[in-house]
Amino acid sequence: MRPSEELEQDDGSLRQIVQQELEAIIPFSEKVREFLEEIGGMFVMGGQALARSVPFATADVSYQVESLGARSLGIAILVATFAGLVISLQFAFFLARFGVQHTVGKVVVLTLFRELAPVLTALTVGARIGSGIAAELGSMKVTEQLDAIRALGADPLRKLVVPRVLACLVVMPALTVIADVVGVAAGSAVVKLQYGIPFDQFYQSVVETAQLGDFTSGVFKGVIFGLIISVVGCFKGFHVEGGTEGVGRATTQTVAIASVAVCLADFFITKISLAF
Repeated sequence: MRPSEELEQDDGSLRQIVQQELEAIIPFSEKVREFLEEIGGMFVMGGQALARSVPFATADVSYQVESLGARSLGIAILVATFAGLVISLQFAFFLARFGVQHTVGKVVVLTLFRELAPVLTALTVGARIGSGIAAELGSMKVTEQLDAIRALGADPLRKLVVPRVLACLVVMPALTVIADVVGVAAGSAVVKLQYGIPFDQFYQSVVETAQLGDFTSGVFKGVIFGLIISVVGCFKGFHVEGGTEGVGRATTQTVAIASVAVCLADFFITKISLAF
């Protein structure tokens, strides 16, 4: 084989390798671009919803509070109960090794108030709320009800998104407070039965340890989590494509995105709150 032919063959192999690498990179970069566009769209929708929230229709917000919050009360109480039972048993068991199981209330109240109550509530109840919002708005998008609202001269964002966002801003912190109370009560009951720690001793350690900042930290997280869940659900519902199959994809994507976003937000909020 002549040197020129060998050179052409090497050039062809190199071009083929570069082409394969580009074909592998381009779809990935396209997905990254789509992901960043979605994140930006969610931020824009959240800002627009908050900007247009005043004045708001009280009846619409009240209906969404009842629909999203009151109907989620059962699962919130159930999750908080078992969370309080489990962490109380675990901490009481380990503290008993050092003979200080009577201080279990201190650990339980801080763990519940700061982390478990807001995060578990957001991951469980929030998944239900977010997927429900995405499914409802997605069905309206598929059946062209959103276009009908625009044709009537109304703003779909103000009519549909604002009430759901405001309702979640009320529902999530309220459910977090309920989870705090239920979790502490469940924890006191289980350590009373398992280790014989009196209720007054348990609650005395709770009162001595818990501060207002511990309580408000969890409530503030509930507000942020409610904003995240509602905006993600509304955004995915507004951008459904592909008919009824698209609605199903939107609901599953809402749960996944909202769950990851809640965990990330929890980390950064905790980091900032501990810095002050």
